[in-house]
Amino acid sequence: MTARVDPFTVEVIRHAITAIAEEMSYVVMRAARSPLLREAGDLSSALTDAAGQLIAQGRDIPVHMGVMAATVQEFLKRVPAESLAPGDVWFVNLPEVGGNHLPDVKAIRPVFFDGTLQAFAVSLAHWADIGGGRPGSYVPNARDAWQEGLRIPPTRLFTAQGTDREKLGFVTANVRGAVEREGDILAQMAATRAADEALQGLFADNGADTVQQAIVALHDQSEAAMRQALSDLPDGSYAGEDLLDDDGAGGPPVAIRVTLTIDGDRAVVDFSASDDATPGPLNATPFSTAASVFYALKAVAGPDIQPNAGCYRPLDIITRPGSLLEPPVDKPVVGGNHETTQRVADAIFRALEPVVPERLTAGCAATSGLLLFGGRDPRTGEWTTLYEVHGGGEGARHDRDGMPVIRPHMSNVMNTPAEVIETNYPIRLLRQRLRQGSGGAGRHRGGEGQERVYEIIADEMWLTSMVDRAVVPPYGLQGGEAGAPYRITLRRADGTVEQLGGKDEARLAKGDKVIIETSGGGGFGAADA
Repeated sequence: MTARVDPFTVEVIRHAITAIAEEMSYVVMRAARSPLLREAGDLSSALTDAAGQLIAQGRDIPVHMGVMAATVQEFLKRVPAESLAPGDVWFVNLPEVGGNHLPDVKAIRPVFFDGTLQAFAVSLAHWADIGGGRPGSYVPNARDAWQEGLRIPPTRLFTAQGTDREKLGFVTANVRGAVEREGDILAQMAATRAADEALQGLFADNGADTVQQAIVALHDQSEAAMRQALSDLPDGSYAGEDLLDDDGAGGPPVAIRVTLTIDGDRAVVDFSASDDATPGPLNATPFSTAASVFYALKAVAGPDIQPNAGCYRPLDIITRPGSLLEPPVDKPVVGGNHETTQRVADAIFRALEPVVPERLTAGCAATSGLLLFGGRDPRTGEWTTLYEVHGGGEGARHDRDGMPVIRPHMSNVMNTPAEVIETNYPIRLLRQRLRQGSGGAGRHRGGEGQERVYEIIADEMWLTSMVDRAVVPPYGLQGGEAGAPYRITLRRADGTVEQLGGKDEARLAKGDKVIIETSGGGGFGAADA
């Protein structure tokens, strides 16, 4: 390589690769078929270097971004770099290949310049169905990984010659809504192609050696910034714990326990004391656990740090084999992606409460709040799946009340507008309003949750819920009170009423109404202080 690149060029390249990653997400949202991607934006994008180290990411979903920091590295352990070629796009969703859960499918494109592998473009999209025992691929009673859907090892669906129709046909034959899935696959492919084209221009304009030197400098900058941020926290060991509502199989609450040790400019984050793997689908991979750690420490210590592989160098993350944060590969994981990872972040925040309470929020409605409606649309006869997440109240802070109805921490998915739901699904949205009084009391009050009411107009649909904070509510900080927990009510067309659990399922009929009331945030400080 040539002499060290100047800082102005480093900054230009930093902005360029960040813009490329962000453009990838916009391409998927413009080109995808499913409303889950077009409207809710349940997707993320990233670039890595040739070794699979993260170099840039979009402004997307924290849990996605954290796992994509490991996806290409794990991919390269199974697919040698010398077997890759320009124009390849590989798809993978195995949790053990730098993943989180089966519906989050990654498209990986190697990027070559002058015949040399320079980078990878990665597009992650949540497919509205990946097969399995229930429409939408959330199976609350799953007891092994194979019940949750199609498991895709690294598989090349596109080459420079075009689409591999044989492999693509195998994938779409094993999922519901094949036409919609194929459209989403093509959108992911197009996003990686856009990144490839943009990177070709960046390499041509600046020289590949210069770009690679800038990337090394960016990693070093982020490492230094993270080390400085950790140094600003008091040295010591701090313990925190948070609880999942249950084990996904009707059992008692499950604990995530962390010991966070700050030693100068390094941090050791040890989850060895956490509970064992759950029988139900709430296990989380070590990759998604690492994503939560990175998010939590960056949010508290260094929110302005450029996210890339350098940020991870000062962090030592320990999980215990056999625990719910490092489960056996045969365990179900679909809910662990966005329920357990939230509890991981909250356990870290609670560990830091004695040290930096002024940097924290009280407990938030940190759950997907997922209702998944699946069945055949009577208007078209085709499979249809509405995957809808529901925000709740933000926890209060030391200097203000919490905000109402947001998507805190590990998720960043938008709601689907009522007009889109009613246009695309056999469902009417009857009401959406704030859930007054749901925020926890305190010197500053937690934000309010929401109420949403769905009416079924198909003859039959299937409902699955994947919700936490329905038993263990969002906690208060510094003497503040907890927020109200989630509540899901099924009001049948004949007037009978059923209360559904957070990880539950039900057959729905025409005229049935599903009412979800999301949790409020916890309060901060005693109300009479």
